[in-house]
Amino acid sequence: MPEGAAYTEGAAEAAQEGGIHVAIAAEKLGDFFGIPITNTLVTSWLVIGILVALAFVLGPRLKMIPGRLQTLLEELFAYVYDYVAETLESREMARRFFPLLMTIFLFVFVGNMIHFLPGIGSITYLHEPLLRAPSTDLTVPLVLALISFFVIEISGIAAIGVWKYGSKFVQNPFRNPLGFAIGLIELIGELVRVVSLSFRLFGNILAGEVVIGVAIFFAPYLGPVPLMLFEIFIGTLQAAIFALLTLFFIKLAIAEPHGEH
Repeated sequence: MPEGAAYTEGAAEAAQEGGIHVAIAAEKLGDFFGIPITNTLVTSWLVIGILVALAFVLGPRLKMIPGRLQTLLEELFAYVYDYVAETLESREMARRFFPLLMTIFLFVFVGNMIHFLPGIGSITYLHEPLLRAPSTDLTVPLVLALISFFVIEISGIAAIGVWKYGSKFVQNPFRNPLGFAIGLIELIGELVRVVSLSFRLFGNILAGEVVIGVAIFFAPYLGPVPLMLFEIFIGTLQAAIFALLTLFFIKLAIAEPHGEH
């Protein structure tokens, strides 16, 4: 795969000239007070800027009597909101977590889609691609997974109390050896979620880049088109899966420990 987004026109030329190059780590563009600036970080800030700009542009244009587009968007958001409320069995909980879940989905979705725009891979800075899909850098999915993890744990503690929440994982091994074993397994599973959430998103998006890069190298004119359409679907699906898993884990966290009912 050529450096950066392998499926753009600039990347196609690089693939034909220099072969396939797989860059797993994000390319470094420079430093800011000792902090490394990578192309995935630049793209992440670009995604945030797009979402903030859309909020400021579309917010004042909302009408009490909506048009067709606003009606469609309201129906979509209402459907998702109702699903969150049904899953958490509380509209109050839905109001609390819906903004976070939608922010995660929109950030991952826009980040996955932005690198399909024409010209993204051909824009370079110091011979490195300026923009690259955030999810192809393990740091970004890992940070999102850590945010999700801390929200889940804090939500569980706030909902049922620190002692009840802790009893899900810590049991007296002499009084209840089976409960102790189950709690230990649940504790390990709780920690493994960070790895599973981050590597699922990272692996799927990076694998898509590699596959499209290979297709560009061997069939630069026809091969990438169906794969790009498939990757658009995968990018959307992975954004939804990350948000849904966060929702389901929150549901498990705020549930009462086994044997409380």
